[in-house]
Amino acid sequence: MIDQPSKPAADAAQHADAMRRFNQSVLPHLDAAHNLARWLTGHASDAQDVTQEALLRAFRFIDGFHGSDARAWLLTIVRHAAYSWLERHRPQQLAAVPETALDAAEQSGAIEPAPSPENILSDQHAHALLLELMNELPLPFREVLVLRELEELSYREIAAVTDLPIGTVMSRLARARLQLRAAWTRRGLEETSHGL
Repeated sequence: MIDQPSKPAADAAQHADAMRRFNQSVLPHLDAAHNLARWLTGHASDAQDVTQEALLRAFRFIDGFHGSDARAWLLTIVRHAAYSWLERHRPQQLAAVPETALDAAEQSGAIEPAPSPENILSDQHAHALLLELMNELPLPFREVLVLRELEELSYREIAAVTDLPIGTVMSRLARARLQLRAAWTRRGLEETSHGL
């Protein structure tokens, strides 16, 4: 007859296995988690709180993770933690995005062509300005832009993280890029008129 492990020994073994899986699957994506939290909350210190909460949730539910993409799984948890945090601390940021004004600007051709965000990154001043303008985007736009351009997630992965249809992800991403370009153009015109 084989002796069964005692309950404390079984619990310790289960905890050790969860810790091993957490360390192997989740911790390699810690920078991506903090980066997304930083962009969603807009502040590094708030991002630390959100990231910590997300990591606690990830550890609590590591037994439920059976997929192959731990990064997308963790970013989904970070996103939920960030939205919960925003609901408690800054609910005004979760207000609906006014898309009608952007639609009108897009249709009227009022938005002038501007350099792509990728080209702008080569200039340090432009880089800082680009990050500032990205931070001013409405949360749903900023979120998909960060996931695509900074975290390099595919449309499918973004859809999984945000729980949105791929078409909505693509639409939001296009609008985010358009709004960012419009903000870039406006800021450029302001600096030109002020002799900067």
